[in-house]
Parts: sequence; structure tokens; C-alpha cells
Amino acid sequence: MALSASVNPERYRTARAFCLTSAVWFGAAASFGMIGAGYLIAPDFMANIGFIHFGKTRPVHVNLVLFGFVTPGLLAAAFYYVPRLLRTDLYSEKLGVFTAVLWNITLPAAVISLGMGYTQGREYAELPWLVDILIAILFALVVFNIIMTIRQRREKILYVSVWYVSAAVVLTGLTYSLGNVIWQPSTGALLGIPDAILLWFYGHNVFGLLLTPMGLAVAYYVIPRATRSPLYSHTLSLIGFWSLIVVYTHIGTHHLLQVPVPTYLKTIAIVDSVAMVIPVMVVLINLWYTVKGKLGEIHADIGAKFVFTGTIYYFFVNIQGSMMSLPIVQRVTHFNNWVVGHAHIGVLGFAGMTALGGIYYILPKITGKPLYSKFLADLQYWLILIGITGFAIVLTIVGLIQGQAWINGETIYRVLPEIHPYYVSRAMLGVIILAGAYIGIYNVIRSLYFNSGETS
Repeated sequence: MALSASVNPERYRTARAFCLTSAVWFGAAASFGMIGAGYLIAPDFMANIGFIHFGKTRPVHVNLVLFGFVTPGLLAAAFYYVPRLLRTDLYSEKLGVFTAVLWNITLPAAVISLGMGYTQGREYAELPWLVDILIAILFALVVFNIIMTIRQRREKILYVSVWYVSAAVVLTGLTYSLGNVIWQPSTGALLGIPDAILLWFYGHNVFGLLLTPMGLAVAYYVIPRATRSPLYSHTLSLIGFWSLIVVYTHIGTHHLLQVPVPTYLKTIAIVDSVAMVIPVMVVLINLWYTVKGKLGEIHADIGAKFVFTGTIYYFFVNIQGSMMSLPIVQRVTHFNNWVVGHAHIGVLGFAGMTALGGIYYILPKITGKPLYSKFLADLQYWLILIGITGFAIVLTIVGLIQGQAWINGETIYRVLPEIHPYYVSRAMLGVIILAGAYIGIYNVIRSLYFNSGETS
């Protein structure tokens, strides 16, 4: 397919910067994940190297996936399609590039500080105060650039992707600052149960109010464009948006059903977790009916194929999440690898696949040349698909073994030999994902900077 070579090199600098950021940090995040998987097989694995001990590697891996790989990938796509949907230029490419540069200063700061043992000790909110401030500044810069772009728009109608992106960056900037208790630099935390409630308000909303709306924004843009079909229903898109904002914000307490938080908070969390089937199915009906009869177009476009696969993972992760919120189910599934598998399906399966799809969809458009290698992109697709599906199966089995052992009062030293083969399988699947990440780095860099436009 011939593409125009007249793309203004100044126009999409921000999108290109975030594409590169996402690709490179995906490789770093997967590498730290592999180190962590090694410790689960052999606990003494490199145990004498304090910087990469499991207690440090795990939060580094999680934060790099969230803020190094997925969020920049989704932002890369947003910095391309938001101006196009508004029929204007991005408010400030210079500000966008500065944001990307600061982003790539913040991430090494996060890795180094966690590796040196500076942590708040709160799940998903481990980063120390100075890094928290940098991340809050980053979101403020993104919010300003997006809002000012909307303000100068020449298109009166705001397409749903713009709604999702705007809500995501604004609400995440607020919930990040709140959830990380940035007004208390010495601890970054409150005391006791109030801290647990606040933490899981943030911990769940970093997915529900950042990755989910940003991912759905990409899907709402890429799928109709790739299939050359109008969106099935604009009304459904708005119902899906508002129901997500209303329902998702209250479900974090379903992580705390076993602790003495107020009963009304548990009840709200359970009810809204089950009610999540409403925004999820509204969105998927809308997107899948848009695709109806056009799967050939989806298959032909590698970016759209990633994104469409992400919507399938979105279905599974949310059905699973609604089920897991029920106390009778949590008796078996909580505090074990079932939850880890659930997180991987959501973050890598849905948001990660969608971020990769957004990157591959926009790369030819922001460079004016075909993707360096569609073969490598397709290979990466299958490696990630096999890896994450295998993760889901293996970790679900391990979680069920652990949950039943817990209920039956089994001791840990009797359970560990049972699950060890599954940890080996998990590490092997991690190698597949790691290979996909590094293939992606090569393909993205070649597409951005060393692409003659001739490779297929």
C-alpha cells in the first residue's frame, strides 16, 4: 500500500516520541518480569544481587508495565487521533515532546529508587514521593495539552474517543495524587483501614479510569476506520462511557472483603462489580456490531487485529472480575495466583494488546511510510497472544490449587511442590512474551527512523 511521503515531520513528533517510549519500556518491563519469574522457580536465583531481589523486581515490573509500556502506548495513539478527530493540530508539539522526555526521566528514577529500596510499600503505589510528584506533573502536562487542543478545535462534535481520553487523563491525575497520598511526603500513606480503602480506590481506578478508557478510545477510533464502517451506535457509545464512569469508580473495595472495612463499602463494591457487565457489554456490542461482516478488514490491518483481540480480552477480564467480587468465589480465588492471572489478562491482554494495536495503526500515518515489517508485527501478535493466553490458563490453575489448599488447611511446604511445574511453564511463556517485546522494539525503531518503505 502506497502512503503519502508528505507527512509533516513536525506534526506528529509527540506521537512518535511516545511510540518509541512504549516499545522500549515494554522490553524493560518484560525483562524485569522474567527475573521475577526466575525467582518463583528458584528462590535463590541471583538472591545475592540486592538491586533485583524479588521484593524489588516485582514492583519495578508492575510500574514499568503500567507507566512505561501501556500508558505511553495509549497516549501515542491519542496524540495522533485526538487532533484528527478535532480537525486541528495538537496544541503544542513542543510541550508534547517535553512531556515524553520528562516521562523518560521519571521512569529510570522509578526503577533506581525502587531498586535502592525506597518504597511506600503499597501495592500499585510503591513509588516514592518525588517520583509521585513527577508523575502528577506529567499527567498535568498531558491534561493541559489535550484540553487546549479541544479548545482550539474546528470540529463541533466530540467523538466518543475524545470523551474517553479527556476523562482518563483528568481523572487519573486526580486519583493518582489522592491514592498516593502526596500531601504526606514522609510516608505516602495514611494509617490502618482508611489507607487500605484509599489505596484500593486508586489501585483499581488506575486500570478503570486510565487504561480502560484510553484503551476503549483507541478501539472506538481504530475499528471503524479499519473496517471503513460507521460506528454502530453513537448513543450506545455515550451510554457505555457514562456507565463506566459511574460504576467503575466504586469497585476497589472488593479487594478488601476479608478485612474490617465498613459493610456498606463492601456492598457497593460487590454490586457495582457485578454491574460492570453493563458498560462492558454495551461497549462490546457497539464495537462488535461495527465489525460485523468485516472481519477480513480487521485481519488485513495488523493494528486493528491487535485492537480487536484486545476487545476479546476485555470481555473475559471483566466477566471474570464481576464473578471474583462475590464473597463465595473470593474464598477460593483471592490472595493467590488467580488474581495475578486476572491482572495479566486485563493489563497485557486488553490494555497492552490495544496499545500495541494503536501504535501499529498510527506508525504508517505518522511516518508517511509503510510499517517496516508487517511480518514481524504479526509474529509479535502471535507471541503475545500465545503468551498471555498461556498465562491466563496456567495462573488460573495455580490459583485454584492454592485456594483449595487454603480452604483445606494445607501447609505451604506441601503446596509449593505441586505448583512448581506451573511456575516453570509460566517462565517459559514469559520468554515468549519477552521475545515479542524485543521484536516490537526493533520493528518500531526501524519504522520510525530506518525505514526505506520497501520492507513487507
